[in-house]
Amino acid sequence: MKINKREFLKYTGIIGTGLITGKSMTSCTEGSGKKKITGNKKPGLILRFKPYTLQLKHSFNLAISSRTTTPAILTEIEWDGITGYGEASMPPYLGESIESVSKFLSSLDLQQFKNPLLIEDILDYVEHSAPGNSAAKASVDIALHDLAGKILDEPIYTLLGLNPEKAPDTSFTIGIDTPEIVKQKVLEAEPYKILKVKLGGGNDREMIDTVREMTGKPLCVDINQGWKDRNYALEMAHWLNEKGVVFLEQPMPKEMVDDIAWLKEKSPIPVIGDEAIQNLSDLLKYKDVYSGVNVKLMKCGGIRAAYIMLKTARTLGLKTMIGCMTETSCAVTAAAHLCPLTYWCDLDGNLLISNDPFEGIKIVEGKVTLPNGAGIGIRKI
Repeated sequence: MKINKREFLKYTGIIGTGLITGKSMTSCTEGSGKKKITGNKKPGLILRFKPYTLQLKHSFNLAISSRTTTPAILTEIEWDGITGYGEASMPPYLGESIESVSKFLSSLDLQQFKNPLLIEDILDYVEHSAPGNSAAKASVDIALHDLAGKILDEPIYTLLGLNPEKAPDTSFTIGIDTPEIVKQKVLEAEPYKILKVKLGGGNDREMIDTVREMTGKPLCVDINQGWKDRNYALEMAHWLNEKGVVFLEQPMPKEMVDDIAWLKEKSPIPVIGDEAIQNLSDLLKYKDVYSGVNVKLMKCGGIRAAYIMLKTARTLGLKTMIGCMTETSCAVTAAAHLCPLTYWCDLDGNLLISNDPFEGIKIVEGKVTLPNGAGIGIRKI
């Protein structure tokens, strides 16, 4: 029995919704092609994982932290000779670690599942295995979607019914630093049409003025909860608007809900929630506090959860953005398949590291260009 796209949609329960729910380290494209699924002799899913440390090209300086590495775990799910690839990236604020992700993944028994296209059943089991662990769950979700796409020999965006030509330009991140390093980073970002500037480190105006010495490109700013006074935040919002900034991301601590709502009503530019909005529950809770949401696979648990969040946000009239942590091209490319559902995207996490083990999305004239390969479309290097 050949498995075509419609049969896959039937398997995963996504007809009418457009939503995929669901041994060696070999090439990511190896073993792609349509496979027979039925039969009692088919193997169960085999989950493998290993720790990996992401090395940053520059110190990653935020309003509340600084680091030169990010811990990650690379996952594989194999079925009948086909391997899907996933990733968990763990910046400090998520509260996950190599130890916690390893413990969670070790607790899973995916060999009980003989049909890899029953992604809804598999991810429901993963979700209810333990609370939290969003990055760990994302690593399984990404690998499952990659595996399913390879079985069907289709890219994920095709199975979601999304047009990759509708992907917006992506921003390139300029971290808090000295004027000399900031200028160097702006030069490195020449191919990008929009820049994201990190603020909240006490040198906000200097950061923006330094960037403006180098370029007149549109800017967005990410304060990472660095502002504590709403009057200062409003003053800066007006000043930044004059400087060509298109939105503010997480300007104040997420606990300052009333102050952020006040700022949103008075700000001349949109206020986007990031740290405050991790998942669908947070989105519904804070839909009137923010102008929009930055959805990230590591925060919400993967492609399936991110798709639901983006569709819900658009229904609620909120601006949508897809972002990433410092990640390899595996997770960044997985997120990129959802770009057509967003107003903005910030998918440069793979470009900030020096030891990316994969090849995936390309940035062509500032625009996200997705690979045509099956599944996520990444290649191991």
